Amino acid sequence: MYRWISIGTATAAIWISTTGATVLAQVGVGTWVQQSVNGGPGALTMTVETCCNGGRRLIYRAINSADVMLTVESPFDGTDIPMKAGGRQASGGTMGIKRIDDHHYVTALKMNGMPYGSSRATLSPDGRTLTVEMEVTSGIGGQPVGKQKEVWIRK
Repeated sequence: MYRWISIGTATAAIWISTTGATVLAQVGVGTWVQQSVNGGPGALTMTVETCCNGGRRLIYRAINSADVMLTVESPFDGTDIPMKAGGRQASGGTMGIKRIDDHHYVTALKMNGMPYGSSRATLSPDGRTLTVEMEVTSGIGGQPVGKQKEVWIRK
């Protein structure tokens, strides 16, 4: 059974054996916490590490869990990169994350080669808040089609 969880950054929706959402580009290395609608902690954390010749590794986890839900290692040049469920196993989904400038990123999401969503992420001038606007265009795994917004705060 598949289920959707919202995670984002240069966001969109992502597929795990559950699914998630997208990512960011050259944003700051460290841990980011997804905010809920009412401003408290959301369901996920995102750890950003350097990797891949100047790119970033994005690691998504549920709050209060050490288990890796999803990992993406991207050069942030728009190349479609496989999303890895559990940090190791290919999920069938890809993310094409592209850095537009120091504060703006876009992501194209695909599942089994078919586009299903996109996102735009904006990093605040102080580098502490990432706002992701995602649009799901194909309801994979029961994900509602439409627009979503996520806010991530850097710890």
